[in-house]
Amino acid sequence: MIYAWGITDKGVVRSQNQDSYYLKPAEDDMIVAVVCDGMGGARAGNVASSLAVKAASTYLEELPRELLLQDPGEHLTQAAVLANEAVCLRAEQDEDCRGMGTTMVAVVLSGKKAHILNIGDSRAYLLGEEGVSKVTRDHSVVEDLVHRGELTPEEARSHPQKNLITRALGAEPEARADLYELELKTGEFLLLCSDGLSNMLTDQELLYEVLYGGVPETCCQRMLDIALSRGAPDNVTAVLIQQV
Repeated sequence: MIYAWGITDKGVVRSQNQDSYYLKPAEDDMIVAVVCDGMGGARAGNVASSLAVKAASTYLEELPRELLLQDPGEHLTQAAVLANEAVCLRAEQDEDCRGMGTTMVAVVLSGKKAHILNIGDSRAYLLGEEGVSKVTRDHSVVEDLVHRGELTPEEARSHPQKNLITRALGAEPEARADLYELELKTGEFLLLCSDGLSNMLTDQELLYEVLYGGVPETCCQRMLDIALSRGAPDNVTAVLIQQV
């Protein structure tokens, strides 16, 4: 069985929520979820994320299940291509939306096998009794510095350029996404989130809340409450998936 929950909030500082997410209710042991974090001005960021989520989720929803599961990675990639096209087209047509973009992290989970796509710095985490691991790699300036050994992960959390991303939907004519595959063991969780959550809670705090903080049904709210209590300068979005 698979269970899933999602939440989004504008946070403490922002006047508008520029995050968007989609979560298809668990059906026949399959989950489809998308999280996007928009950028490019008060109005445009919201437009970019909502357009991307709608384009990606509509494509994935309309595919026959058997076709989607033949090659989930290929279909996630095509969903990102369509999302990129939607954001780029709107930016061309609407002067107020020029320069907008959005991150994306998305998953197709069937049974215990997950296919994950990411562009930007929204993340996917795997959490369980063996600990927490970041599945995706951020497309950001500081992540590149960490990868080259010039920054530690701890230093990256407070680096002044931590919000500068190197890939986004809408930023280029072609969507450049990374794909990941993993198997969820019974009792493990997959967390998709925007940086508004991952910047406020450490990996170990995420792990504690997911495994020990209370029942899974209230976990997204608990993590959001912690982010809000710490000032939540950015929008906060989380989707939590449980394999049981």
